[in-house]
Amino acid sequence: MAKSNDPGYNWTFFSNYAHVLVCLAKDPSARLRDVADQVGITERAAQRIVGHLEEAGVLTKERHGRRNHYSIDLEQPLRHPLESHRKIENMLQMLLDRKQIAKAARK
Repeated sequence: MAKSNDPGYNWTFFSNYAHVLVCLAKDPSARLRDVADQVGITERAAQRIVGHLEEAGVLTKERHGRRNHYSIDLEQPLRHPLESHRKIENMLQMLLDRKQIAKAARK
């Protein structure tokens, strides 16, 4: 079993893009500073990821007062050829409950 100080210990099965998406699904009004802290990346990296997700049509951002509110297009396919037969909703179903997914879904 790998130990926390082993070089190969810190890898995960999901990318930072998936982690950011999960965070925003859990809390669609989350500040990117908080998302970055949860994912373990810089705020600038979180902003860049959100920008890419917006460009791809995965996320939509709306201004609600002083905060942003993010909606997710659950029908978007996953991007890698090995998983492109599945939708974003399928990935989120592995990690979140139905209420959290429904709250984040693009209306």
